[in-house]
Amino acid sequence: MGGQYKITGDKYPRMRPARRRGRLAFAAVACATVLGVLGWGTMQLIDVFTGGDEASAAGAAAGCRAAPARASASPAAAAVPKPAQVTVNVLNATTRGGLAQQTADELKKRGFRIGDVGNAPKEFDKKLDASGVLLGPASALKGSLPVLGTQLPAAERRTDAARGGTAVDLIIGNGFKGLAKPADADAALARLTAPQPTPAAEKKGC
Repeated sequence: MGGQYKITGDKYPRMRPARRRGRLAFAAVACATVLGVLGWGTMQLIDVFTGGDEASAAGAAAGCRAAPARASASPAAAAVPKPAQVTVNVLNATTRGGLAQQTADELKKRGFRIGDVGNAPKEFDKKLDASGVLLGPASALKGSLPVLGTQLPAAERRTDAARGGTAVDLIIGNGFKGLAKPADADAALARLTAPQPTPAAEKKGC
């Protein structure tokens, strides 16, 4: 061959540009770099959309564990009246004379207000074998009756929906042995009027 591609000695002419292999290598490195960046970016996006929620959930769970449950006073305890706010009618359904007045005097010493003192109505008179009956209006079921009940725990509690007023009756029956001991009655009254702790509402998500 002659001219530009004339062969001399043991060297042969190059038929393609010398730098093409270098460009291919550079392109391969560039592609690997781009893929790496895309992969890293994808991982970051996944972490943003998942890891953030997990961290928030973990923080909320830690807050639930760390925050102690608070107690609140029961509104029922706050509604319980004091003995001085309870008017008691003491009625004797037995044949023992003077029993109603003696019982009324003792209740007065314990702080109760005394209303009528006398014999029980016919429906109870000489017909009551129990120690007693506590009778009041429907509104007294969770108020005055439990307070009076601390003085005579064995007495039956009844309400009369047709009855008005706020006074309650203590009807003494044949099984009456006396009021509860002052110490026992005071302890029962303290438990009744003390605020009762109730669990606070749990936080949402805990």
